[in-house]
Amino acid sequence: MKTTRRSFLQLSAAAAAAGCTLRASNAFAGTHDGIAYGVQLYMVRKEAPKDLAGVLKQIRATGFTQIELYPIAYTHHAPELKKMVEDAGLGHDSAHFDYDSIPSRIGYAKELGLKYMVCSILPEKYWGTPGGFRAAANNLNQWGRLVRNADMQLVFHNHNYEFKRLPDGETGFDLLMKNTDSDLLKLQFDLYWLTQAGQDPAAMMKKYRNRLVMIHLKDRVADSPVNYAPQDEQHIIELGKGSIDWKPLISQARAQGVKLALLDQDETKLPVFEAMKIDYDYLNGLKLS
Repeated sequence: MKTTRRSFLQLSAAAAAAGCTLRASNAFAGTHDGIAYGVQLYMVRKEAPKDLAGVLKQIRATGFTQIELYPIAYTHHAPELKKMVEDAGLGHDSAHFDYDSIPSRIGYAKELGLKYMVCSILPEKYWGTPGGFRAAANNLNQWGRLVRNADMQLVFHNHNYEFKRLPDGETGFDLLMKNTDSDLLKLQFDLYWLTQAGQDPAAMMKKYRNRLVMIHLKDRVADSPVNYAPQDEQHIIELGKGSIDWKPLISQARAQGVKLALLDQDETKLPVFEAMKIDYDYLNGLKLS
């Protein structure tokens, strides 16, 4: 059975250690025309449990300079994890957390030295109704204030399910934005999932420029149908091989002040590090406008 991000979060949350500490780099080292390229650790979720230190070094060897942490790493104690990340030569300013763990993980994230705590995905129970999204927004507002009080920023990572029209005609994403404080909840736009949901990534980045702090990257097979199922990952392909025009989008994000763009290729048909190298070489060859 294929492991989706939702099911993986459910499995990994139980295994995450509560006492790990880490100090992250805040430098966005290795920038390309003012934007740093990194990898979301979820991409190597199958490889990381076997040899996380080796996986981090392999990521760095492809050319990427940032890693966005994910719950699979949180089973390691702080000194061990810190040494692994530093030895690999990677910066780590952002990390994903499952929704339900956010309030209990604030102290842990503070010890990590993070800038950003990212909510990976809402539990499915919130998806179907306006009331569900409003309830989630209320929690995110409260947690965002707690995160800010700890000198960090809470961030929401989109998929495509949030853009399905609800019975009242609005989308879940509309409701999340209307019912959260723009200072307490920022955005990490996954440009693939925006496209998969029939949205215009350039227009969305412009509309929410005051919230956007990071972007996620993966390409989309040409002529893929619009779909709102978050496990709909068969249309993902390496950067430069699909239908998304990346140069203007990344250039726009940079112009709006985004300093971190993260590869988040959920599925690969090629060996994962071969795909990752293709992705990096594509990004490295872009001349942003």
